[in-house]
Amino acid sequence: MKKTGIIARHEFITTIRRISYILLTLSFPVLGLLGMLVYMGVANWSGDGAPPEELKIGYVDSTGMFNDYTNPDGAVFIIYDTNDEATEALFTEELNEYFIIPEDYVETGLIARYTTERELEQPWETRKLTEDFLIANLLDGKVSGEVLLRVQSPMLSVSTRLDPETGEIIPAESELTAFAMPYVFALLFMMSLFFTSGYLLQGVSEEKENRLIEILLSSVSARQLLTGKVLGLGAAGLIQIVIWLMSSVVLLAIASLFFSLPEGLSIPVGLIIFGIIYFILGYLLFGILMATLGSIGSTARESSQWTGIFVMPAVAPLILIPLFIENPDHIIFTVFTLFPLTAPVAAIMKLSIGAMPAWELVLSIAILIASIIGAMWLASRVFRTFLLMYGKRPSLREIRKYIREG
Repeated sequence: MKKTGIIARHEFITTIRRISYILLTLSFPVLGLLGMLVYMGVANWSGDGAPPEELKIGYVDSTGMFNDYTNPDGAVFIIYDTNDEATEALFTEELNEYFIIPEDYVETGLIARYTTERELEQPWETRKLTEDFLIANLLDGKVSGEVLLRVQSPMLSVSTRLDPETGEIIPAESELTAFAMPYVFALLFMMSLFFTSGYLLQGVSEEKENRLIEILLSSVSARQLLTGKVLGLGAAGLIQIVIWLMSSVVLLAIASLFFSLPEGLSIPVGLIIFGIIYFILGYLLFGILMATLGSIGSTARESSQWTGIFVMPAVAPLILIPLFIENPDHIIFTVFTLFPLTAPVAAIMKLSIGAMPAWELVLSIAILIASIIGAMWLASRVFRTFLLMYGKRPSLREIRKYIREG
């Protein structure tokens, strides 16, 4: 146990002194604070700015039905007698665009629009203004002003979400709260998890490659070496994630003094507690797996190439985040919270918006703990053998053999 503590302390001190570790740990709070300062500076120095320029839209009417429209806010419609006059006004920049209303417009609904701008499609603003122009003239004198306004804006909806179990109204979430909270927390969690376990893989691979591992294994057992490295680097990663979580709380508190934050944008204490729990469990699992990969590969570069086996499943919840935002209770995300390789990231995403039931939380943690025990058992059976195997990449058959015989 004493030797394990010495190894853990050495790995911890070595890691927290790395320039890359220090910069990564401080980057989130520093960049967050700088972002707020820049936003406040731009908001204070820019003032109200110049008023938006009115759009000038020309048209040629071949029906005689579009002469009495009152210009809406933000646009001026100018009638021209011929296409050539409208085209000349467009080229001399008297117009932003123009359109032609043909004689059979009422039957076909087709108009021809002309512009000098390169576009993938007609901008929503000019499309809306043009539609209002056409509707107002078509209904002129036939309906009241209130009806005309309602035709132009037929629906201003307010959506209310009900709890399917209790029928109670669930408080509305802002788009920022619904999207940013799970994404940012899962991303920060994943970064710390992979960087820390990556240090472990790199350290084991380099010690094997330069044969320092032979000296270490002459003084300690493979289990003591593996345990010490995992604990030491895990402590460094835990400090990093705690700093990020606490700085998030501080940054939100500072931001609330200067900005009107969206309703529901807060960091519950429970999220911090379970975030730490999932980091510890996730790191132990990935750390053991990364150390095992480091012992199997013949070089540090080769071992790093194998990390995709575990990294790709872990990032899958982030790839599917649009589906998660719309339906966090989807069966896919339930599977993600229970599958060990995706559980740490998926659980943090669900916990950040309070979408994880108690049974799922307990079962997810239990499966993670069982997976860690299983991974430790497998790693201890092959760790020492592969650490002392140089210049040869073991096959899958050999790996299975050493697991059975280890």
